[in-house]
Amino acid sequence: MNIRILQESDAESYQKLRLDSLIVNSEAFGSTYERESKFSIETFAERLKPTKDKFVLGAFTLNGSLVGIVTYVRESGLKTAHKGNIFGMYVSPEMRGKGLGKTLLLELIKWARDHDGLEQINLMVVSNNNSAKKLYKSVGFEVYGTERNALKFKGQYYDEDLMVFKL
Repeated sequence: MNIRILQESDAESYQKLRLDSLIVNSEAFGSTYERESKFSIETFAERLKPTKDKFVLGAFTLNGSLVGIVTYVRESGLKTAHKGNIFGMYVSPEMRGKGLGKTLLLELIKWARDHDGLEQINLMVVSNNNSAKKLYKSVGFEVYGTERNALKFKGQYYDEDLMVFKL
């Protein structure tokens, strides 16, 4: 398995996996397939342009297939720059249960530890997504609250648990 920060040149692979994620686990994301399937490849490439405070980490199989992603964005405000956020975590169904999600998170945490002033990483996860919550807890994230009716999709509400990892 090869894990690295994605670049604009990875846009096609990223677009395919991101759109797959929005179909397979539509309830888990704030966006929708219907919305993002209209985005141009340039939009996806722009999302991937890494900076010191934003990147998408990708996991590739030995044959070069992108099978896991997680997005990191650091807060930019004067009073919030001590926090980073995780978004869009996804591992393709055929690669689940093999430790790939944990490897992605540990790589992201390792990267975060090397950045001055960063004290915590936050994320939100659909409250009934027990496998994802178990994964996050296994690397040290803790639930600190719940947002009721955080998402509404096709007439159904989903609560989200707010989780934090202290560096």
